[in-house]
Amino acid sequence: MRVLSGFNQRIFNLSKTLSRPLMATSNLTRVSSPAYTTGSPAQAPFKRVGSHNGSFHCDEALGCFMIRLTDKFSHSEIVRTRDPKVLEGLDAVLDVGGVYDPSRDRYDHHQKGFEEVFGHGFNTKLSSAGLVYKHFGKEIIAKERQLGEDHPDVHRLFLAIYKSFMEAIDAVDNGINQFDTDKPPRYVNNTHLSSRVGRLNLDWTDPDQSTEKENEAFQRAMALAGSEFLESLRFHAKSWLPARSIVMECIAERFDVDPSGEIMVLKRFCPWKLHLFELEEELKIEPPIKYVLYEDERGKQWRVQAVAVSPDSFESRRPLPALWRGLRDDELSKGAGISGCVFVHMSGFIGGNQTYEGALAMSKNALKI
Repeated sequence: MRVLSGFNQRIFNLSKTLSRPLMATSNLTRVSSPAYTTGSPAQAPFKRVGSHNGSFHCDEALGCFMIRLTDKFSHSEIVRTRDPKVLEGLDAVLDVGGVYDPSRDRYDHHQKGFEEVFGHGFNTKLSSAGLVYKHFGKEIIAKERQLGEDHPDVHRLFLAIYKSFMEAIDAVDNGINQFDTDKPPRYVNNTHLSSRVGRLNLDWTDPDQSTEKENEAFQRAMALAGSEFLESLRFHAKSWLPARSIVMECIAERFDVDPSGEIMVLKRFCPWKLHLFELEEELKIEPPIKYVLYEDERGKQWRVQAVAVSPDSFESRRPLPALWRGLRDDELSKGAGISGCVFVHMSGFIGGNQTYEGALAMSKNALKI
């Protein structure tokens, strides 16, 4: 029998729940089989978490998924209704009810005067998913990583996952444009998570518009949104966080490479660009780093990459010299006065040398030209 990893086992459990029957009553609908569970059902009576029935969005689907990752609401039943009397008797309510009160586990964001944001430098108005993440995100991350909530890695992941995953869901649900412009978008993007969750709603041409079918669709939405949340958490824990540590260590050692402090050498190649910009700002690095050296393990050569002026820019802070651009091999080595040169791109954003010493010489000379 094949043993699944912890993450893959949870995704497998998600898919199994989609085939389970759902329950409904005349005045409310229940999603009785949890899309994801933690702990043992015998630990405590099931609690009930409410959200509205009818058409659903990504934020309440993800919010319902996430809140059941907590100790307090593990194995809770999802009740879908707009009946105020029913909502009042539930243990938690998401995306409906017109109340934001974490002391009573009420997490709606539609009411007049609601302006809650995540904080920590983020100013996007929260959706119900953002509210759940704000209040329970550290607990969820700590449990998944088997760390204490006060561990510094938990806090770093808490902020990183909001920035790269959660904030977009908040913004889309609240109708906040990604760019400050009155011009229409150049293209349509219906591939993001909020759009894909929205397409799981019953189609108007579907002859079966029953609450049972609607609940089945909502359960699929929870599974989709939840699986991508867990995948984001896995990526940030397994890839993003170790890469950040590597870049931070290499920044600290940059003066050992060159007295200017403008050349950084990656001891081990990893995704470094976003980390470099964030850490430069966080650590107030001056002067900014101009070149990053790393080994291309496939070609067993070294690369000299010019750092861009910003994460989304093609313009380099200090491109490799114009006289080198477009040249290769012996012609480049002769023109640069450095042996072992391989190439320099026409834009000057990257070049190569057969050895570390040659790549370092290219970057040091480029600072002087």
